[in-house]
Amino acid sequence: MRKLEFDYEMRLTFSSPVTEHRFQLRCVPATGPRQQIVDTQVVLEPDVPVETSVDSFDSIVITGYIPQEHTTFGYRVTGLAFVDTDHVKSEPLKPLYRFDSSLTVPGPEITALSSRCAARIARLAPDVAPHARAAEVMDEVFHAFTYAPGSTTVRTTAEQALAQGSGVCQDYAHVMLAACRHLGLSARYIAGLLNGEGATHAWVEVYEDGRWIGLDPTHDRMVDDGYITIAHGRDYRDCMLDIGTFSGNHVEQSQWVNASVHEQRL
Repeated sequence: MRKLEFDYEMRLTFSSPVTEHRFQLRCVPATGPRQQIVDTQVVLEPDVPVETSVDSFDSIVITGYIPQEHTTFGYRVTGLAFVDTDHVKSEPLKPLYRFDSSLTVPGPEITALSSRCAARIARLAPDVAPHARAAEVMDEVFHAFTYAPGSTTVRTTAEQALAQGSGVCQDYAHVMLAACRHLGLSARYIAGLLNGEGATHAWVEVYEDGRWIGLDPTHDRMVDDGYITIAHGRDYRDCMLDIGTFSGNHVEQSQWVNASVHEQRL
């Protein structure tokens, strides 16, 4: 078990004033089978009333409305996470994680990668655990990509990202999800935080013996106690940390994000 202090900030800057701003946030980690979250604080700018609920994937959802003019919008989430990957609690499997989602529908590139993965898995023992089969997929995905920020968008599909051979953690995760599901593994997308300084992160979990086990294809390694889950779902679209609509005249927006996760002594 590790005790992690997290500090996650996001700020949007608009080129001209906007109004009628409605937002939905999934930015707060929730207590779950592998983590306990305490001392959470959420600060919004502008400071407006919000409603908090839990969606069908057990993610915390914050919604709000800013009617007045503003040129910036942001939030800061802080708290402590006790993460214990060695003692993950069991949870039931939702069948939807066995099937393709909107961003993970396989095409020729995914099909070819899945065939290579199947050949690697065939060389393993017949009774090898699902996470070991998924590790073969993870390694294949890792070597199929070059990490290149800005080379994809949030709308890029797994097939498109693999075809160009470059992307970010979201793309690595989508390709791995597509291949895992193609090979009969139940797999889900995870959005969260990683120990250190930087941005948010994405990885994959596969279902095994009643529990979800994490794998990080961007780094080609198993998930350990340095990872904090914020949201999970079929793909990125179920885990968007911040979305919204607003009114304005030819408005452009820029986003700044910083995530800080550091270990504290237990």
